[in-house]
Amino acid sequence: MVMAAGLGQPVRFGFVLHPIDPKRDVARRFPLLARVLSERWIHFFSAYFPPVYLGRIRGLRSAATGAEAEGVIVACPYTPQRMMRLPPQRVYRKIVASVSLAERLGAQIVGLGAYTSVVGDAGLTVSRQARIPVTTGDSYTVAVAVEGLLEAARQVGATPEAATAAVVGATGAIGSACAQLLADQVAALVLVGRDPARLAQVAGRLTGQRARVTTATDLGALGQTDLVLTASSAPGPIIRPEHLALGAVVVDVARPPDVAREVALQREDVLVLEGGLVSPPGQVTTTFDIDLPAGVTYACLAETMALALEGRLESYTVGKAIEARRVREIADLAARHGFRLGPFRSFGRPVTPADLARVRAHRPALAPGWGGAG
Repeated sequence: MVMAAGLGQPVRFGFVLHPIDPKRDVARRFPLLARVLSERWIHFFSAYFPPVYLGRIRGLRSAATGAEAEGVIVACPYTPQRMMRLPPQRVYRKIVASVSLAERLGAQIVGLGAYTSVVGDAGLTVSRQARIPVTTGDSYTVAVAVEGLLEAARQVGATPEAATAAVVGATGAIGSACAQLLADQVAALVLVGRDPARLAQVAGRLTGQRARVTTATDLGALGQTDLVLTASSAPGPIIRPEHLALGAVVVDVARPPDVAREVALQREDVLVLEGGLVSPPGQVTTTFDIDLPAGVTYACLAETMALALEGRLESYTVGKAIEARRVREIADLAARHGFRLGPFRSFGRPVTPADLARVRAHRPALAPGWGGAG
């Protein structure tokens, strides 16, 4: 039984996933189907599959109150490619159906993972049509992404306050909110996106903050930046080895990832981290493999967990406008319950002290502006 903090009544949460790597992800639940169907046919049939129950999450326990919570994981069958090509209302209906399945399994609040949190109006329509609260988890994702980028920079010997940072996907919900937080933490900030007018709007909201803010529509601008936080909604990798500066630190919070795997193979001087990873309080276990090690979860899921522990059954983060005050509030709430920045991971493997030392070793060869003039 799950007890919400201070409420004295059971509370359960849900989380909606979807296949990102079609063959691999479908194989986790339906191995025979994944063997029989090609990736092309998985994309096609995903439009007709119903939502699927995947497993349960147990062992979550607040460090502050002792409250416990457990959840259910369900799958919205659409792949990212399907979500981008189908009419938004059809995608909304499938996501709402997934939320309804979680509700039937006992959930009283549901987190939207990966593309289900960004498609269309980023959860607004889903929150209006669902019978229980939903949250994209983007507020806590922003908090953890920025914390992770700054901490990683320090661990390779950089001084964030003197560095030049970039946000890729700066006009999106997560990107623009990350820019708000980073603008008070670094010396210079480059906003990267496809639409100059929207970039100018985001830059205008940062007037008066610490960083000198510029905009760019070309990923080549990353070659002049020390720190990169990338959060685009692209359906595949967009950042390649030639885009990054020597010794760059990159946090990738996009799902699917923005950074191509070739970066790990060709750029030993660069540190690329999977963003938005959190260590939740308690002894958390899942009966479905979410492709993370034990004791680590996604920040978007952690936001849902923290709200459940707090007993705040509300649609906390929906829509494309994420308020900095809400980011700070959920970060404080999660910290009180015992959520912490997760261990660094890069392309599915743990980051070792040797990895950090290798990036540090490239710093003396860098131009004087690295970690300084920007």
